[in-house]
Amino acid sequence: MSQGLFASWPDVWLFDGARTPFVDYTGALALVSPTDLGIKAAREAIRRAGIEPAAIGTVIAGSVAQASFDAYMLPRHIGLYAGLPQEVPAHLVQRVCGTGIEALMQGADAITHRGIAAALCVGAESMSRNPIAAYTHRNGFRLGQVEFRDFLWEALLDPAPGRTMGETAEALAERFGISREEVDRFAAQSFARAIAASDFRAGEIVPVVSEVFARDGLADRGIRLPRSTAEISADTHVRPSPLAVLEKLPPAFGGVQTGGNSSAIVDGAAAAVIGRRDTAAHPPLARLVAGVAIGCAPGIMGIGPVSAIETLLVRAGLTLDAIDRVEINEAFGAQVLACARALDLDEARLNVNGGAIAIGHPLAATGLRLTLTLARELRRSGRRFGIASACIGGGQGIALLVENTEA
Repeated sequence: MSQGLFASWPDVWLFDGARTPFVDYTGALALVSPTDLGIKAAREAIRRAGIEPAAIGTVIAGSVAQASFDAYMLPRHIGLYAGLPQEVPAHLVQRVCGTGIEALMQGADAITHRGIAAALCVGAESMSRNPIAAYTHRNGFRLGQVEFRDFLWEALLDPAPGRTMGETAEALAERFGISREEVDRFAAQSFARAIAASDFRAGEIVPVVSEVFARDGLADRGIRLPRSTAEISADTHVRPSPLAVLEKLPPAFGGVQTGGNSSAIVDGAAAAVIGRRDTAAHPPLARLVAGVAIGCAPGIMGIGPVSAIETLLVRAGLTLDAIDRVEINEAFGAQVLACARALDLDEARLNVNGGAIAIGHPLAATGLRLTLTLARELRRSGRRFGIASACIGGGQGIALLVENTEA
């Protein structure tokens, strides 16, 4: 168990957090910069945490795909326009689908080892603004070789194993004997659970409106929604999706995965404030206990949560029986089912409020959404331990142990 990157923290707490609605690809958030989505979520997270911005010692933000020309400044601008002192530093993290959890882990490390009281952790992603790009034309265009390509689509291919992310899920379906019917049933359950949890989920959402983000001495920036949209206050992909509908959809990768049982492509951001207990303005949501990031075979990258969760449990001195709730990001239905089978995990404890198949997967924001949902669910249900986890393109897994100390 010496493999992987493990850390534990004696005094790091999730004060509170917030996220924007997750809005379907090319929908009402399509023209909004991920930086501005991140600012919106960050401002609300700080407000809900009840902490003074001056108490925050660092900003750790993630955005997987560059989606604006000022992308280099995304973490810094989030911190500045969220009202943090000018002296507070900011940096960008990127662990693909594990980015949001990675931001929390790095924030916890900074609180534990670098002398700060609190950290602002943010994930923001605009899938709609992923560019149509060319990487080989800086020195001009060769005759007949103009190669602008869709970054959002091309990034799904991992050239190391020669498989797309969807094909890695298909490989897991074959390995674990998972049928199309099972994947569709899991997707229908995800949608049904998300619908049932609509009121609960609304508690983590800050409505988005057209507004200006101003700071003295800096240029204004902000959010401008389409003229026909005054406010967005709910996730847009959650909808009735019974098995009878899902089973009619065509395969997307030649096997069990379809557009209906894979994660929804959405735009959105999430943020959380974490810190030492003595910095909290009110009782925190949960304690961040420990986390693990670990590699796995790229060709079956979706199995990454298994080794991450197993390593986390061993290093934390727990067994899976002690974990009351588990959130595994639903990148693909077959991938989550494969993880559940490998772990021998009861689905009654897994993604009980629905997952990314129904809600959506804005890459950098997902890990923060998983953790915030998990902490709120532990508090609501009176349960003690939970794990938030995700598979990671390229062959990694990440997992975070959360404790409700009030249980």
